[in-house]
Amino acid sequence: MRGGGGNPSGNYRNPCLTMHQPWASLLVHGIKRIEGRSWPSPIRGRLWIHAASKVPDEATIKAMEDFYREIYAVNGITDLKFPEHYPISRLLGCIEVVGCVRGEELASWEMVPEGVRLEGQTDFCWLCEQPQKLLIPFEMRGYQRVYNLEKKIYEAAVRGLVSVEGPLPVKFPLPNPRDPFSLKPGSISVQFPKSKASDIEKSSSLSAAIAGARAAATQFTKKDENLSMVIPNGAPDTVRTDQLTSKSLKEDAMLDTNINERSSNDGTLVSNDKEQSFLPKCEASSSHNKTPAGVERGGPHKIFAASLRGLKPS
Repeated sequence: MRGGGGNPSGNYRNPCLTMHQPWASLLVHGIKRIEGRSWPSPIRGRLWIHAASKVPDEATIKAMEDFYREIYAVNGITDLKFPEHYPISRLLGCIEVVGCVRGEELASWEMVPEGVRLEGQTDFCWLCEQPQKLLIPFEMRGYQRVYNLEKKIYEAAVRGLVSVEGPLPVKFPLPNPRDPFSLKPGSISVQFPKSKASDIEKSSSLSAAIAGARAAATQFTKKDENLSMVIPNGAPDTVRTDQLTSKSLKEDAMLDTNINERSSNDGTLVSNDKEQSFLPKCEASSSHNKTPAGVERGGPHKIFAASLRGLKPS
């Protein structure tokens, strides 16, 4: 189901995915077109994107921006405009997941731009189109894997979306337009059996950018890394930070990059039926993480936050 906010074959009403920054904003702004995972996408259609609470450091932001500059340059695009801010703990917008293929299939898919093929560095590649961002990203809590947005959050967020024109939008062709799941792992191999991975000439700067992006992603495998997460069945406003083992951190935190290490776990659904607290607030972090002053200090966000609760702004 395209653009319908759900998937007829699953229990996802308004599916959402929590991702680390800067990957989350790069996806919503249409720069990132492939979301890499170690498990296939369980949905087709609208997928909401939420930024996790980890503040991205300057080195990580630079590494990922350099990576995208280089892969877009392969297709002749050299004037990329990156997000001015990389906010955390906020719902940012949504994209359309139109298919999912294996990484080696994407590398062999001659019908998509070369730069897109360079994004596919994982076992499974979720193909993303039609990015939309929230005019005012608002605070909410995230969960692991794909989960459903709480109804009240969805109803408020869907009214605040604006379309985003990426630097090189891609239209991924469905083998069977009547079947939204026709573009699935194995479909490209069947549809184009003679396709082979094209030899994209890698300059020294492109190779360095790919290496830097890989290094940026592997930071999430460090032992004793803190990952903020929610207790799904806890009190509505309760958040805890768990000390995760290296194994579980690799399994869950690394899944939200498209240049990560591989594992073999399948995605699971975590539902959240409790009311959440989502009033915007200021975040103390780097300049990339700050919300514009007009949003931090009042004004539009007060009206927007009040609308979420069905109240009149004060």
